[in-house]
Amino acid sequence: MELFPPIPLAEWCGTKETLHRFAQVVGKVRLAASARRNHWWNVPFHLTGRGITTRPMGQVDGNPIYTIDFDFVGHQLVVSTLDGREISFPLIGQSVASFHDAVMDALAALGVRVRLDIPRPFDLPDAARPFAEDTEHATYDPWHANRYWRVLSQVASVLEEFAAGFSGKSSPVHHFWHTFDIAHSRFSERRVDQPPQVDPVTREAYSREVISFGFWFGDDTFAEPAFYSYTAPEPAHLAEEPLVPTAASWAARAGSHLAVLRYDDARAQSDPRATVLAFYDSAYRAGAGRAGWDLEGLACPGGVTDPQRAARQG
Repeated sequence: MELFPPIPLAEWCGTKETLHRFAQVVGKVRLAASARRNHWWNVPFHLTGRGITTRPMGQVDGNPIYTIDFDFVGHQLVVSTLDGREISFPLIGQSVASFHDAVMDALAALGVRVRLDIPRPFDLPDAARPFAEDTEHATYDPWHANRYWRVLSQVASVLEEFAAGFSGKSSPVHHFWHTFDIAHSRFSERRVDQPPQVDPVTREAYSREVISFGFWFGDDTFAEPAFYSYTAPEPAHLAEEPLVPTAASWAARAGSHLAVLRYDDARAQSDPRATVLAFYDSAYRAGAGRAGWDLEGLACPGGVTDPQRAARQG
C-alpha cells in the first residue's frame, strides 16, 4: 500500500465538508456524554482498524455504555452498546440533516438520552445553521472517504513513533472534529494565564505551555494538505530557527508562526516517513530550545525511560 497517497483538497472538497459536519455531530455527542479531561482530551476521535471512534461513553450519566464508530470500509455509522445491541446506517446518500436525525434516532432506540447544548457546527462558515436544517452538505464519495481514513491512519502511525521520544506530559494521538486535523501535543508545566476575553475552548486548550504537531487536509485559508507544528505561547525569534527538510518553512498565521511541511513535498522525498519525523523533531527543537525546555531531561529515546535498559541500548 502506498505511503501518503495523493489527497488534493480540490478533488474531495465536497466530501470533506460533509464529513467534517458528520464528525461534528458525533463529536458533540462525545462532548456532552464524556467525562471532561484536561485540554479537551476527552473530545477527539481515535483511529480504529476500519475508521474512527468516540471510544466508550455512558454509565456515569445513567446511560448504557455505548460507542459510536465511523466505518470507512463498509461506509456505515455504527452505534453499539456494551450488551451487544447495535444500530447502523449508511453514510452514503446522507445530508447533514438526515445524518443528524439518524444519529439521534439510533441513540434513542438504544435507550441513550443525550442533549447537544449547541446543535450547530463549531467554528465553520455555517455555524448559525442547525445540523437538522443542513441539506446543502450531502456529498459522500466512498473512495475519498476511505482514502481520508487511510491517510489519517498512516499519519497517526508516524505521530505515535514521534510521540515515543518524549517522557513529559503529552496528549494521545487524536483526531479533532473542530479543525479536522490529527495531532499530538507536548507540554511543559508552565502555566499560561490567558487574557479574560479569550474564549473557554482556547483557555482550556492552552492553559499550559505547549508544542503541538499534526497534519491537516487543507481548508479555505491553506488549500492543500500539510504537516505542521506550533509553539504556544510563541517564544521570541522562533521563526528564525532552521527546519528540516529545506522544503519546510515558517508560515505567518493569526499573529504567530506555523512550521509547515506540505504533504506533497513530503511525498516527493525518498523516505517520506523519515522526512516527516525529522520535520517534527526540528520543529520541536526549535520551539523547546527557544522556550528553555530541558530537552535532554525530557528525551525518551525509543520510548525507554528505564535507565538500566537505556544504558544497555547505549
